[in-house]
Amino acid sequence: MTTILCVASYFKGSSFIRECKALGCRVLLLTASTLKDADWPHESLDDLFLMPDLYNRDDVIKGVSWLVRSQPIDRIVPLDEFDLEMVAALREHLRIPGMGETTVRYFRDKLAMRVRAEEAGIRVPPFVPILNHQRVREYLDSVPPPWVLKPRFSASAIGIKKVGDAGELWRIVDELGDDQSQHLLEQFVPGDIFHVDAITWAKRVRFAEASGYLDPPFAVYHGGGLFATRMLERGSDTVGELVAINAEVLKVLGFVRGVTHTEFIRGTADGELYFLETAARVGGASIVDMVEAATGVNLWREWARIEVANARDTTYAVPASRGEYAGLLISLARQEWPDTSAFADPEIVWRLNKRHHVGMIVASPDPRRIESLLASYLPRIRDDFHASMPARNTALD
Repeated sequence: MTTILCVASYFKGSSFIRECKALGCRVLLLTASTLKDADWPHESLDDLFLMPDLYNRDDVIKGVSWLVRSQPIDRIVPLDEFDLEMVAALREHLRIPGMGETTVRYFRDKLAMRVRAEEAGIRVPPFVPILNHQRVREYLDSVPPPWVLKPRFSASAIGIKKVGDAGELWRIVDELGDDQSQHLLEQFVPGDIFHVDAITWAKRVRFAEASGYLDPPFAVYHGGGLFATRMLERGSDTVGELVAINAEVLKVLGFVRGVTHTEFIRGTADGELYFLETAARVGGASIVDMVEAATGVNLWREWARIEVANARDTTYAVPASRGEYAGLLISLARQEWPDTSAFADPEIVWRLNKRHHVGMIVASPDPRRIESLLASYLPRIRDDFHASMPARNTALD
């Protein structure tokens, strides 16, 4: 019997766990002690293991090595982006197939992915690592502000700072001290930001849906805005460009199989597409639910099917897509449990059920209907529910 070990430092991936079980696997979960009472799908788990800290490499390797003394493990899967490095280290130590530490760097380290993409001729915003200070000075003299200072190993817009002049940058760098090498500086490129959510099997992208954020995630995260995205009209020039450059990025970075969430920006000044970053995971903020609402394809479940097919040395095929469209909006809410019953359009297929949050997904065969609904909902959500809070500097804040 195939045994899958899932590693999760955050509560997510229930659909992955359920699908593995439905495929006849033994499913084990290693998670943090603080998540012991989370709503895990226990009916689909054969065992649950807890550790106080999933980021202590030595302890985790010793713990999982102890586990394999009594039961073999065929695959290890990280359910959150922050678990990618640890799982890669476990695979290397136990010689279990899957993405190793060298390749995983391209999907976690913003510097590594930019350097590799640029070497391959893929357009990226001008950047410099915060390593050699003379090189940083030369960059500041040649690349006009504003810039963004980015943590190399963070996710989403966590920890990103917009910087307006060299003096401000050096003050921040001094404050970072020995952590400054964990950052890079990149030119801030105004423009529209897109994401491509894809499935890859045997080094070929087999499914890709291109979407566009209504507001840049950085502005939403740091400006207290509303998170909203919607799928772009298939067959458009923009979708064609995004799907093509996404495939090139994944090829260059050496992605073999699984799911990815990759972001691009079209610069307002030059109209060109720039690669921003990629992650070997499903998109966050319920993007996976938006994709499923439009296509019928659940990225969590497909990821599980891929891992099991690879473990069993069988083939994998993506299910046929419905080919419809969907849009998503999410906001913090002033109310503990917001009442969204006033939003009664039949296109609403999903509502977020989370304290002090409000969110909806709308789906339709017509992309123009999605645009219209989101345009009408956003000001209503802002007026009736929206709340904001200071942005976190780290994932653990």
